[in-house]
Amino acid sequence: EGMPQTLGSTSMFTPCGFSPHLHTSKEDEQGGLIFQDGNLTSASLDALIQHLIPTTDYYPEKAYIFTFLLSSRLFIEPHELLSQVCHKCIEQQRLDDPVLDKARIRKFGPKILQLLTEWTETFPYDFQEERMIGHLKDMIHRIAPCDEAYWKKMNQLLQTLNQKLATLSHGQEGIVKISAAVSDKLVAFKSKPPSLQREILSVCSDPYTLAQQLTHVELERLSHIGPEEFVQAFVHKDPLDGTKTCFSEQKKTSNLEAYVKWFNRLCYLVATEICMPAKKKQRAQVIEFFIDVARECFNIGNFNSLMAIISGMNMSPVSRLKKTWSKVKTAKFFILEHQMDPTGNFYNYRTALRGAAHRSLTAHSNREKIVIPFFSLLIKDIYFLNEGCANRLPNGHVNFEKFLELAKQVGEFITWKQVECPFEQDPNIIHYLHTAPIFTEDGLYLASYESESPENQTEKDRWKSLR
Repeated sequence: EGMPQTLGSTSMFTPCGFSPHLHTSKEDEQGGLIFQDGNLTSASLDALIQHLIPTTDYYPEKAYIFTFLLSSRLFIEPHELLSQVCHKCIEQQRLDDPVLDKARIRKFGPKILQLLTEWTETFPYDFQEERMIGHLKDMIHRIAPCDEAYWKKMNQLLQTLNQKLATLSHGQEGIVKISAAVSDKLVAFKSKPPSLQREILSVCSDPYTLAQQLTHVELERLSHIGPEEFVQAFVHKDPLDGTKTCFSEQKKTSNLEAYVKWFNRLCYLVATEICMPAKKKQRAQVIEFFIDVARECFNIGNFNSLMAIISGMNMSPVSRLKKTWSKVKTAKFFILEHQMDPTGNFYNYRTALRGAAHRSLTAHSNREKIVIPFFSLLIKDIYFLNEGCANRLPNGHVNFEKFLELAKQVGEFITWKQVECPFEQDPNIIHYLHTAPIFTEDGLYLASYESESPENQTEKDRWKSLR
């Protein structure tokens, strides 16, 4: 597991410059593509674009299409890529000729439509741009005279795309509204709120139900993240094009960021709920409740909520409540903590994740298909993969080996985020999870000191400065 087995850039250079004896095994070159043991390892950007383009008797492999569309945005903007693809198709299939070769185009037509369909299905956000839709329509106008059915296919494709984009932007608006509502509430609670504040147990006292509703929120938010956001998060300048980055204005990672914010909110919500009650017995009860919720999240395969709950319990305003914790049956908590222990690069968690992923592959029901990874670790893995090897080789070729590994990680995530949530939704609980007021860090410390007074000078000083 862990890092892909490519050589770091340092080992590639010997004192006498670039070492030509890197790959001992056989390399084959076909049309500018370098293969090693049958796998595509590197190529020029032009050769990779050419490899994407269908002909009358060739169609690229599904895995290649996903990998290239995912990673190409580090070198070329999607609208520019689509423009080149269409341009090359027009040349190769002679779509500019006054009289079209209908028999030939009927062989080519379904293939280009298939490619465009796969692109719109997997990377719908690329098509929020007018230019992209323009290229799509232009392509159709050229091939449609040869077969009426192409119009219908194209209309279907555009309709599906519009629905998808509408759903996604509707979901995004909802998330934005919620975030705005929440940030106002943060300020209000610098000290313990009045007791009329509802608390989690009055909204949902059953840990199973809460774990299921958390899973709803997670899957809903995951569904908005486009695979390209993982790559766009790491867009640097392309060394071969010193003038501009590919995405100078915006990085288009808003759904990814919103999801990380949700994780943080859940941590703080857990800590707030524990620090709020005035009585030790009630605080202990809330801790035990969340331990059960976390255990159920683990069983469901919702590792992101599980990690947020554990992180919330491990925040110092919570962990310092020694008298409260002495009332808690902690055995179950230690088991969960052990599962999420960061030692050995989260060895235990990764083992559990592989188990869940395996179960998901052989699943008969949606319930068994659920895999919600601990998200910040997924991003960290992708980050290290990205930093660990160069996008281009010294000869200017695209390091395709790296992108296959990237596509493997992102592709698995795409499968997981498409699972339909099998649990019934409880709008009341979900609303509470998104809008219940939470303490700031200072607010948590204040509440914690009021619950169990400071033990040492550092804590006393902190309490004093907070008040």
